[in-house]
Amino acid sequence: MTVPLIEITLVEGRSPEQLRTLISKVTQAAVEAVDAPLESVRVVLREVAPTHFAAGDVTIAERSAQRHTAQSS
Repeated sequence: MTVPLIEITLVEGRSPEQLRTLISKVTQAAVEAVDAPLESVRVVLREVAPTHFAAGDVTIAERSAQRHTAQSS
């Protein structure tokens, strides 16, 4: 049996409790979906700065600043 390795990349800023919940739920999903033994599931979380994560050539930091500016107007 292959060991499931699940890698998740997300923008930093979530609490340790939120990250722990994510790990638990993803682990449980893998156990249920592929019948993996709980102890074999590996989860790696990578947090990146909002200035290092972009979609459509706009970083998350830029998108946040644009929203803030629009709400202030």
